[in-house]
Amino acid sequence: MAMRLQTATEFLVTYGWAFTIIAIVLLALYTSGFFNPSTYSSQQCVLSSGFNCLSFFMSTNGLLSVNLQQSQNNAINVTAIGCNVNGTLTRMIKPYNPLAPASNQVFIPIGGNYTFNVQCYGNGGPVAGNTLSIFTGVLTLNYTNEVTQLPGTSIGRVIVKVT
Repeated sequence: MAMRLQTATEFLVTYGWAFTIIAIVLLALYTSGFFNPSTYSSQQCVLSSGFNCLSFFMSTNGLLSVNLQQSQNNAINVTAIGCNVNGTLTRMIKPYNPLAPASNQVFIPIGGNYTFNVQCYGNGGPVAGNTLSIFTGVLTLNYTNEVTQLPGTSIGRVIVKVT
């Protein structure tokens, strides 16, 4: 009977240490974000023809900072910009131009770029996240062609990791 108890004790101790080590390794992998799919997803900012995202990032309060370059045939004046989860045109904001604060529009020459800061909105209100979340939404840009004075709209998709 004593041999059986000793064998059972050795079995439990040996496998107990193995399970403890496996649990510690899994915990370390989990806390490092190894099991979070947002760690491996690619970020993208794709707008309609004539516009390009040079750089973009989102802070934890939902503020999207995007540097847009325009390559249309003429210079443009950006009159409004918005960022929503569902792509609606609500909550569009007038861009702030430090060179002409009273104009409520930003002039961008052909090939020029400008960095916009826009609050992104979800279904209920402003988007807020943590550093492990991903925002997927629609970026909408209203502009006026400087030569023809015709209005235009550019709609694009943004997938960005919150930093």
